[in-house]
Amino acid sequence: VQLQASGGGLVQAGGSLRLSCTASGSTFSITVMGWYRQVPGKQRELVATITSGGTTRYAESVKGRFSISRDNAKNTVYLQMNSLKPEDTAVYYCNADILLGGTYWGKGTLVTVSS
Repeated sequence: VQLQASGGGLVQAGGSLRLSCTASGSTFSITVMGWYRQVPGKQRELVATITSGGTTRYAESVKGRFSISRDNAKNTVYLQMNSLKPEDTAVYYCNADILLGGTYWGKGTLVTVSS
């Protein structure tokens, strides 16, 4: 499974960005897809995940501001980020879990929120 993410960039506080991640390869085996983020010196943390059936999970820090969605036909997961804060600045990574228990990561996309 290969994951290609896009949509990062620079935005002012209060603004919005939409991240996209498209999977290719053995996409039939993907179960959960999600987004994680990491800042230098800190561990990678969960932002949001979504199952193939549409069940979502969010970090407390993004609830009510971020929305994850998934188009199974396009093998694509989206992260709509609204009301962005400077503390949302991070490298965002797309993730996919597969049926046999493996996990795959895309290259990160940088999101910078200026105050």
